[in-house]
Amino acid sequence: MKQLKDILYKVAIESVSGTTFMDIDHLTFDSREVTATAVFIAIKGTQVDGHDFISKAIEGGACAILCEVVPNQLISGVTYVQVLDTHLAVAQMADNFYDHPSTKLKLVGVTGTNGKTTVASLLYKLFSNLGYQVGLLSTVKVTVGQQDFVASHTTPDSISINRWLNQMVEQGCEYCFMEVSSHGIVQKRTSALHFQGGVFTNLSHDHLDYHKTFAEYRDAKKTFFDQLPQTAFAITNQDDKNGPIMVQNTKAKIKTYALKSMADYRATILESQFSGMLMRINNKEIWVQLIGDFNAYNLLAVYAAATELGVSEQEALVEISKLQSVAGRFQYIVVNQITAIVDYAHTPDALENVIKTINSIRTYNETLITVVGCGGNRDKTKRPVMAHIATEESNKVILTSDNPRFEEPSDILREMEQGVEPQNQKKVVVIEDRRQAIKTACQLAQGGDIILIAGKGHETYQEIQGVRSDFNDLLIVKEYLEQLSK
Repeated sequence: MKQLKDILYKVAIESVSGTTFMDIDHLTFDSREVTATAVFIAIKGTQVDGHDFISKAIEGGACAILCEVVPNQLISGVTYVQVLDTHLAVAQMADNFYDHPSTKLKLVGVTGTNGKTTVASLLYKLFSNLGYQVGLLSTVKVTVGQQDFVASHTTPDSISINRWLNQMVEQGCEYCFMEVSSHGIVQKRTSALHFQGGVFTNLSHDHLDYHKTFAEYRDAKKTFFDQLPQTAFAITNQDDKNGPIMVQNTKAKIKTYALKSMADYRATILESQFSGMLMRINNKEIWVQLIGDFNAYNLLAVYAAATELGVSEQEALVEISKLQSVAGRFQYIVVNQITAIVDYAHTPDALENVIKTINSIRTYNETLITVVGCGGNRDKTKRPVMAHIATEESNKVILTSDNPRFEEPSDILREMEQGVEPQNQKKVVVIEDRRQAIKTACQLAQGGDIILIAGKGHETYQEIQGVRSDFNDLLIVKEYLEQLSK
């Protein structure tokens, strides 16, 4: 329980109506969750405006309201706090409410288009293996010590972030590795957090439904590094043309990593197989259990971050050699000599990386069958691009549904088909039902062939017209391959 006046420390307040000398034990955006000692925060979202629910929150018993626009009619006994920016205010309030948990552990943020989940998750695993209590905030899950929780967003809201961090501190966690999304940065969810370091993976086509232009998307990522303190480190991918831009204005200590350029941390891939690859990292050879250029970059970023956090180079390399792929990231099974790979690749760049990795290893005596779709109510411009990449780089392609959400799957597929060149038309089959598409891929495959199922990776559901149904690409392809092998 804290007093409202203390929770408002550092918040830029425009006006206050009522007293701030009141006890608060709950902060919420949801009018259905209010209590007599709760602050209701009216956030203007992309689809819903919390100001429309102020009266409902008061009816539910809220004793204080944080808002950008004060209602015309004020209710006696309720405190109204007006601010210019509720997103920033709630980030500061949550930090105060939970006693600044990000200052009590070493928090490292990972941002970029692809690789965030892999880098954050592998760092969590590496430090856990070294015996530390560690927290993880990722797309796949939230982990406090050894306990896993379901993640709802790439970057949770400010209240949730600080609640999780506080829980980690209470459990004795010394480190937390966190995915930082462009949405989260723009909405200032990370603004009041104290980061020990930041990692930039790469930047490519994504989220233009939200940011509108690539420049806006890039600048959102850059803001994260602009806000890092002088005591932090900023690790950037020197091979990505946006890597140097990310750290242009940072106050943090800059470190670089690369496969192709001169950098503080360098690596070369010496040999690749589906089971792993031989790498040279800073002139030391190491066999790792992940494959592909994209994973070489991910592992190099992990090595750089671990080293900057004080792990010895030798110890970091030993632990990196033990790391295995993250759920839904180039996960593969072999049934009856058919290799099935499930990957989260849902952007053009990620899809191209995965297919090129497969093509760099296979003999070309086998057929590569790619099953791919695009999500509904998201960036439409990448749909034809992803179909173009799949059909250019694969022997056979099945275009299917991903998470259609509230769009018609047939409309999404028509937009994808626009990216298929005339010479590749014969390679393509369109099957709207994803389960049927996977089954068809299994029926088409023969011994030695490779099936790539892209887009959903770790997700265990499919979302259609607002309804989430159980759906796991890996389990489904395994089931069909095993049936066919009998």
